[in-house]
Amino acid sequence: MRVLPCSPLPVLLLLLQPWETQLQFAGPRCRTGPLDLVFVIDSSRSVRPFEFETMRQFLMGLLRGLDLGPNATRVGVIQYSSQVQSVFRLGAFSRREDMERAIRALVPLAQGTMTGLAIQYAMNVAFSVAEGARPPEARVPRVAVIVTDGRPQDRVAEVAAQARARGIEIYAVGVQRADVGSLRAMASPPLDEHVFLVESFDLIQEFGLQFQGRLCAIDHCSFGNHSCQHECVNTLGGPRCHCREGHDLLPDGKSCQARDLCNGVDHGCEFQCVSEGLTYRCLCPEGRQLQADGKSCNRCREGHVDLVLLVDGSKSVRPQNFELVKRFVNQIVDFLDVSPEGTRVGLVQFSSRVRTEFPLGRYGTAEEVKQAVLAIEYMERGTMTGLALRHMVEHSFSEAQGARPRVLNVPRVGLVFTDGRSQDDISVWAARAKEEGIVMYAVGVGKAVEEELREIASEPAELHVSYSPDFNTMTHLLENLKGSICPEEGISAGTELRSPCECESLVEFQGRTLGALESLTQSLAQLMARLEDLENQLATHK
Repeated sequence: MRVLPCSPLPVLLLLLQPWETQLQFAGPRCRTGPLDLVFVIDSSRSVRPFEFETMRQFLMGLLRGLDLGPNATRVGVIQYSSQVQSVFRLGAFSRREDMERAIRALVPLAQGTMTGLAIQYAMNVAFSVAEGARPPEARVPRVAVIVTDGRPQDRVAEVAAQARARGIEIYAVGVQRADVGSLRAMASPPLDEHVFLVESFDLIQEFGLQFQGRLCAIDHCSFGNHSCQHECVNTLGGPRCHCREGHDLLPDGKSCQARDLCNGVDHGCEFQCVSEGLTYRCLCPEGRQLQADGKSCNRCREGHVDLVLLVDGSKSVRPQNFELVKRFVNQIVDFLDVSPEGTRVGLVQFSSRVRTEFPLGRYGTAEEVKQAVLAIEYMERGTMTGLALRHMVEHSFSEAQGARPRVLNVPRVGLVFTDGRSQDDISVWAARAKEEGIVMYAVGVGKAVEEELREIASEPAELHVSYSPDFNTMTHLLENLKGSICPEEGISAGTELRSPCECESLVEFQGRTLGALESLTQSLAQLMARLEDLENQLATHK
């Protein structure tokens, strides 16, 4: 800012009535909201008496444009030269008249120019709660205005950076001989809004008018310490936190929480309700589609599966967790289209021994399966996972147990659920299961051993192994098991499954059936030929 030098006459007029009239022309007193404002005034020997008087009038003129009060703007003034002196602290006065009286009584120190020392005093003392500053948690902006006419005799950059880091916004005003580099080192960014340079003290009113305008339009939210989660809004009372639509402000005045309409209405969602702003919607798990009513989910009807569940009933599971396991199994059943023609479910419990709770062919509806699961009694004892795998391979997928004949090419799926290390070898029968074409899934909880889970599961392990550290958080594993729930989503047993109602599937089924009949016809012809040969041999012996 360049201003032409003034003659002695305007200076004399400025001393008579400069700021009481000039700053009132800026309009009505601005209401900045809460603000802690400290003036740091250079009163070194280089500031001449009439220049110091101009600065005194400048301060009093600025006070007339501020909304002063304990809950509004608090003002403190310190002066410095080779030492620092508090003229009045932030909490000393709330009336403008008392502040003006203290400023009129101000006597310059007339020594050196220790600006860095003054900034340190402002940071550590003037802006302390003990001196009247509002505590940091009140988020009241802190502003320091440094007015100097010379080059500092100490370092200012480091201490000014510390002050800014503590949330103090610094305006640097240089007059006449002030060093521009030092002003820029002290001021807050952006520098073009916080550094002012005037050519004489009698023109400092130019800064006063601009500074008052900035205070009246002060953006409290720009200080960066409001901590609002969503939005900060400037109000007459200072910054306030607001939340986006569909969210409510929490008691801390900063955090926002989405309104959970799902807990406040009878949403009727079959699987999951999700709040979205002022409304909600129903979700279905992967592999199932939301129906036209927007609430219910279809079931996995694409293809058929014979599913055998091997459930760990050892003593490490504990009774209460075993109930959680049964609930988890029934959540799996909820996804399936259980029927004699669709998905068949069997369940085997194992500990130190193996027990078939119900075979594949026993129940024809999901409700029957779920009731049978709830009726299972906990076995306790050891963990013989290898024995359970052998039982599954040799018995559970036999036609006698309800598995469909291999000629129908229905995928066979085994799901092992365990919470610890097996007490017997699993490698032989885990490999045998996969050799038999059984798609194996391994679900581990708690202390289950990852190496064993991977050995049990089919490849790739990333798609066939699931783990949960706790029984209470098992439900998220349902996502990973969608391949075993919906065959078209992931199971591959060497054949592509299609809906039995699709024309292509009917043709494929017809082709397979005709092939099987042809094979049986050939076998029957061979058998008839052997019978005929035997009859001929018997006739010859006679």
